[in-house]
Amino acid sequence: MFTITQETRDDWWEVEALYDLCFAPGREALSSYRLRDGVDPVAALCLVARDREGGVAGAIRFWPVRIGKAKALLLGPVAVHPTHQGEGLGALLIQDGVERAAGAGWDRVMLVGDAPYYSRYGFHKLPHVSMPPPTNPDRVLGLELTDGSWANVAGQVTRLDAP
Repeated sequence: MFTITQETRDDWWEVEALYDLCFAPGREALSSYRLRDGVDPVAALCLVARDREGGVAGAIRFWPVRIGKAKALLLGPVAVHPTHQGEGLGALLIQDGVERAAGAGWDRVMLVGDAPYYSRYGFHKLPHVSMPPPTNPDRVLGLELTDGSWANVAGQVTRLDAP
């Protein structure tokens, strides 16, 4: 049993420690982090899952980005503590986050990840959308929260505040 709440300032260090535990050293050198530098995540969509003992069992964050004139959410990172992997918590966080995003009026979500894993949530390859190098284009995936919202969206993903 997990309790999922919106991430607060008090959660920040625990969530960062979870990301450090779950991802390789140098995770912040990835190109997706250049889109996050100095940009606040969408606070209402950043979630923390706590286990029965109150420990951080998982977390997910969403960031605003731009592709041409279109706005999108960049999902990630999402992480589950190793002691809770295989319990469906990652799926719960993704589904909850996506539902909250749709409820908040967002039209589209994208991420960089493994298509076989994320396709179970409806994500598909975005052939006309590119992330900053050296991202593998086969790992750039998107999900429509509004029917047709990825139609005619193409180009380089940039920070939301980019001109």
